[in-house]
Amino acid sequence: MNDPHIPEEIFYSSGEDAAYARKVTSTPQTEDPAYRLAFQDTDFLLREDLRPIRFQLELLKPKLLLDEANIGSTLVMYGSARIPSPDRADAVVEAASEGKQKRVAERLRAKAKYYEEARKLARSASQCDCDEDGKRQFVVCSGGGPSIMEAANRGAAEVGAESIGLNIVLPHEQAPNEYVTPSLSFQFHYFALRKMHFLIRARAVAVFPGGFGTFDEMFELLTLVQTGKMKPLPILLFGKEFWTRVVDFEALAEEGTISVDNLNLFRFVETADEAWEMITDFYFEPKGWKCAPTKIGGK
Repeated sequence: MNDPHIPEEIFYSSGEDAAYARKVTSTPQTEDPAYRLAFQDTDFLLREDLRPIRFQLELLKPKLLLDEANIGSTLVMYGSARIPSPDRADAVVEAASEGKQKRVAERLRAKAKYYEEARKLARSASQCDCDEDGKRQFVVCSGGGPSIMEAANRGAAEVGAESIGLNIVLPHEQAPNEYVTPSLSFQFHYFALRKMHFLIRARAVAVFPGGFGTFDEMFELLTLVQTGKMKPLPILLFGKEFWTRVVDFEALAEEGTISVDNLNLFRFVETADEAWEMITDFYFEPKGWKCAPTKIGGK
């Protein structure tokens, strides 16, 4: 007896069914929205009652694609969308009017060094080998936007590595920066789901000077570790002078609203070298994984 050809599937795929549905004869019944396939009916999917389903879809789509990309862990990099790159820093000051605006521009120019540090740190992390299971480790993950986020994705691209961008829909247009890997560029409607995807695979987090968004992401992370919802991981705050000026962490402990031990949940760093050394001390040395050198040369 010859070997029979047994099909793997006997039902048509959803895509095939959707194509068939588009070919139906036009009648009053088929033209009414009620007749549309539920998963093709955008008006139906956007109903208030369907919000839990949209939550699920927004959680599931990036998860599946990141699994398929063989990404085991990420180095998440948070930071401002306003800090200029060093080659643009002088122009920011020159474009500012006198007085307060000029002083703000000068402060932003002083922070341009962190663009380069983010870029260097991303380059180092992106040179890690896969683990014994073939999973990619410490894949750079940013918010996908400009400034510090761009520097993170740029650093990965410079060593030929892929990187992730998690963009969010905003009232003003925000396109992904050009260095995000297209197949790893995601867009979110819900901030909560975006923040979940930042942390699900995170094994280290670098936090650069930033505003409300950076604070939101950083303090949620600290809260998750503080309350035991996440295991400890390297949380590295770049720029001690900035962070101690805008947040008095010591005062929180002195007021008793956090424990003194909570001040050990994070470390202040100034350079990519210092940050990467802390990450390697936390993970790589005991494991013996081959990774990029601790010292990062060049720009």
